[in-house]
Amino acid sequence: MSTYKDNLWKMYLLEFFRGLHFIGGVLVPFFTVWAGISLTQVFLLQSWFMMWVFLLEIPTGTIADRFGRKTSISLACFTAVIAPLVYASYPIFAVFLLGEFIWALGSALFSGANEALIYDTLKKIKQEKLSKKFFAKTRSMHLIALMIAAPIGSLIAQYIGLRETMLFLAAPMFVSFIVSLTLKEPPVIRKQEKYLKILKDGVKFFTTHRVLKLLALDVVIIHALCWSIIWLYQPMLMQYGVKIVYFGIVHSLLVLSQIVVMNKYSWFEEKLSGKRRYIVFSSIIAGTMLILAGIANHVYIFMGAVIVLTGFGISRRPLFYSYMNKYIPSNKRATVMSTVSMLGTISIAITYPLIGRSAEWSLNYTMIMLGIVVILFSLISRVEESMLID
Repeated sequence: MSTYKDNLWKMYLLEFFRGLHFIGGVLVPFFTVWAGISLTQVFLLQSWFMMWVFLLEIPTGTIADRFGRKTSISLACFTAVIAPLVYASYPIFAVFLLGEFIWALGSALFSGANEALIYDTLKKIKQEKLSKKFFAKTRSMHLIALMIAAPIGSLIAQYIGLRETMLFLAAPMFVSFIVSLTLKEPPVIRKQEKYLKILKDGVKFFTTHRVLKLLALDVVIIHALCWSIIWLYQPMLMQYGVKIVYFGIVHSLLVLSQIVVMNKYSWFEEKLSGKRRYIVFSSIIAGTMLILAGIANHVYIFMGAVIVLTGFGISRRPLFYSYMNKYIPSNKRATVMSTVSMLGTISIAITYPLIGRSAEWSLNYTMIMLGIVVILFSLISRVEESMLID
């Protein structure tokens, strides 16, 4: 008989299969080589994706609060089966716009609902103080899958085709859908309120909560700027003349660095004598590595900088989500966390077309400028030590 504790290992399993993105290591070649679109168009697609996530984020978070986290997660996994099939159907920009919309719907349905289900499960078994550890482990399972899938994807791209790298993605997404159906919904006191009232109350709770707003601002801005490296490092590898078959190995190293850092949160906080010191340190390191990647004159220096950057810059989100969940009541959790995610998506939607245009002008100068912005923002962050509760 399934127990609430089973949700934890099932979420690990679900995140693993959701992370088997064979396309991850060859995303940019898929767009620019197989589809023949420009780097600016690639960033426009990401902006389009984020615009739809922005529009869908809070409504889908409210669905999770009203009808259950399991329902939202299962719907998200099902849409993840459809999206790669659409993408691989025909190499034209209009089809990609449809594919990105489907991805956005699935991403919005999953965002907030997964953290809410995990946290409420931990509350049920009286282990919510371990949320930082479980959020990191869950994210690590996703990243381990990415690390495994990327080299496989590069081999598929090299010896079968770039289209098939995307097409084969539907299989592990289907397995994640099956796993999602076995989850057990933690009991949450839900008044039979109307959808719009749940939506309004969740958003109001966030917008009137000073600590949540400060934590959200810090994580979404730094994450959005650092995440751009995922779209910039592959064109740089092509510029350095690296063969596509090696792209997956590089991608795996980027993922491995995130896993290492996420599982050493407490160690870094202890060594730096404070939680706030670590979040400032991590963002400054990320910004510095962006600048180093931009000025590097050798592929190995570039790769080393990008590996450290992803380890410290992209791994910060689970840590912040753990802190933020301490301030949110269960019946508003998915809606509020979706509001936080929405802020991240709108920041990407606004900035990525500019980054794409800048990258076509100069990949190197783009990374240098992004690094400077990351460092400056980290220095003016108003997050205080007292806000960071385990």
